[in-house]
Amino acid sequence: MDAVEDIKSRLSIEDVVGDYLELKRSGRNLKGLSPFTSERTPSFMVSPEKQIWHDFSSGKGGNMFSFVMEIEGLDFKGALELLARKASIDLSQYRSAQAGSNSKLKERLYAANEAAARFYQVQFSKNKIALEYALKKRGFTKDIALEFRLGYSPSNGAALYDFLAKRGFKDDELKKAGLITIRYNRPSDMFRGRLMVPLMDAQGRVIGFTARLLDDQPDAPKYINTPQSMLYDKSRHIYGFHLAKDAIRKTEYCVVVEGNLDVIAAHQAGTRQVVATAGTALTEAHLKAVSHFTDDIRLCFDQDKAGQTAAERSIGVAGKVGVSLYMIDIPAGKDPDDLIKEDLSGWIKTIDKPLYAPDWLIARYEKQLDITTGPGKREFSDIVLRLVKSMKDDVERDHYIGVLSEKLQVSKDALRTKLSQTTLETRRLKKIDADKLSKAPIDASAVERQKLQDHLLALAMFQPALRGSLLQIHAEIFETDTAKKIVSFLKENPTFSGNLSEAGALKDVTEYVKILSLQSEELYRDLDLVELRDEAMRIKTRLIEQYVKYKKQAIMSAYKDADEQKQVELLTKANQLDTLLRH
Repeated sequence: MDAVEDIKSRLSIEDVVGDYLELKRSGRNLKGLSPFTSERTPSFMVSPEKQIWHDFSSGKGGNMFSFVMEIEGLDFKGALELLARKASIDLSQYRSAQAGSNSKLKERLYAANEAAARFYQVQFSKNKIALEYALKKRGFTKDIALEFRLGYSPSNGAALYDFLAKRGFKDDELKKAGLITIRYNRPSDMFRGRLMVPLMDAQGRVIGFTARLLDDQPDAPKYINTPQSMLYDKSRHIYGFHLAKDAIRKTEYCVVVEGNLDVIAAHQAGTRQVVATAGTALTEAHLKAVSHFTDDIRLCFDQDKAGQTAAERSIGVAGKVGVSLYMIDIPAGKDPDDLIKEDLSGWIKTIDKPLYAPDWLIARYEKQLDITTGPGKREFSDIVLRLVKSMKDDVERDHYIGVLSEKLQVSKDALRTKLSQTTLETRRLKKIDADKLSKAPIDASAVERQKLQDHLLALAMFQPALRGSLLQIHAEIFETDTAKKIVSFLKENPTFSGNLSEAGALKDVTEYVKILSLQSEELYRDLDLVELRDEAMRIKTRLIEQYVKYKKQAIMSAYKDADEQKQVELLTKANQLDTLLRH
């Protein structure tokens, strides 16, 4: 992974853009006012899922680097350095031979973890105790055990080490992968005699393990995780995310539980929109990753004090990220795995009817405090008003002031006065320096042609039924190499479904294709096929007219200073342009 990819893995585009613009949720995307044009209706879109931005008013778009370049007036190197500082990345390690060695080391660590996972799976298939625990006690099927790649670590101390050493992995690599440790001055397996649960990143690559104790050892921890490594960061890792992404997108919500084994049980039960964090510490990085697919996050933490405290702490984190947080309460003394086994329909009903986090918090403290007393009212209002202060929507804030007023039997004015006195840190947007924005005069005609070209390609790319008629157009009308490449691809692949994973030939223009996808979703998702055909032909006609007008203006400009022979040639070209209008 190079510096650019490392920065992208640590930062999200909504954070980068959000430092400069006020963004508000608009379905799966975020919307704000364009910094490039004077507009009153927001047309600047950010797609967390696609990690791109597009300004419908100016036609500009790209990734986080292109945005910083536009806003700060920087070249790519300057944007790289600015974003590296924001991501706490030292670029010096990428400017020497160390960069190549770091990339190679990461690949070796991936390979070591993958080999370890396979080794553990084989051992699991042979170990009676591990099989009995997973398949009988936990009730997992063989298929689900294979899907989550459950394994077993032998207890003899160096079985994995010997296996990997024979395959060429060095001690230093295995130690950095978190697979071995040094005991009595010799390498030894990190995990021994435990059920092994591979931890995988969003792409399904093994980056570490959770090891579950199988027998009763009073002094031994029940769970052990891979230590922090180049691959594994518990503050960012979401267990089961690679298998849950499609279900999260389809159901439009995500359930977060505490335990990895709870995730496996939930997936086996058919509720595949369930993931877990390392313990109960829900971080901004966790929520941002999930928010790329949905802004409806539902916590299902244990009912003990630690779980409830963590759930409460998560409300503030969710407020910073801008997602809607809900709480799922399950019967005391049970975890999701228990409920799934005893009452699957009850589990499904429970996760389908969560309680909005502010309402959950109010109900929680209403039980704990005596709100008929002065001290109780003071403490209760302190807690709820801190939450209200963090709310971005004025209507929602006013609603909860009303709820608090009714419960405490105090006036809304008194609560608003107290709210205004509450000292909470408020987020300030970075000032956009207008002098740094592009000084090139805006060519309205060029912007219009760019928009029309983009809209035409957005329809052709993602509406196969319209593709034939739309692409019966002279290639010269598409002015950029990127657009010409897409047109060429679609002509060569007339049955292309629109699934980018099937378009390897477009790999080097993926970012532009994502922008076209965003335009297709925002502009045309509510139109039926008849309306789409009409809109497509209107855009096609308008694009040709604009192109002909632009070219004729250039010809007339050159005509004034041309000699007689050249003038004849220019007039011939002008007449040829008219033929485009008749096609």
